[in-house]
Amino acid sequence: MGPVCTVGYQGSTVPAVLDALREARVELLVDIRAVASSRRPGFAKTALAANVATIGVEYLHLRGLGTPAEGRAAARAGKHAEMRKIFLSHLATEEAQAQLENLASLIREGRRVCLLCFEADAAHCHRTLVANALAKKLGVEIIHLAPQSDD
Repeated sequence: MGPVCTVGYQGSTVPAVLDALREARVELLVDIRAVASSRRPGFAKTALAANVATIGVEYLHLRGLGTPAEGRAAARAGKHAEMRKIFLSHLATEEAQAQLENLASLIREGRRVCLLCFEADAAHCHRTLVANALAKKLGVEIIHLAPQSDD
């Protein structure tokens, strides 16, 4: 099994994210946003799937691994410890565990996977908690991609 990558698109562009995915040889982009829409052009679900397809990357949305509304509110307020607590409680649910196992199966099959969410800083994003759960379950290395910022 190869490493599991993560990426956040906050402050970045579609071309920069595609470059990061290509460089990391990602085969499957797994969108773990609860709501796969975005005000940033090219990052809403349908557009994102079409964009990654241009570089030969498949797209999968696992909504059940997204942060519940109250966790997203905590994150927006900068209450990262609260977001973490809310998300870890959500991750223990039957739905989230089923989707985590689905994702683990794809990785066991040898798929090179990247988890996507909005937050640029992996330390403040729930995708790191999902990645850590996969690392614990599978013993995989986690690599946090940092696409170029448009700032």
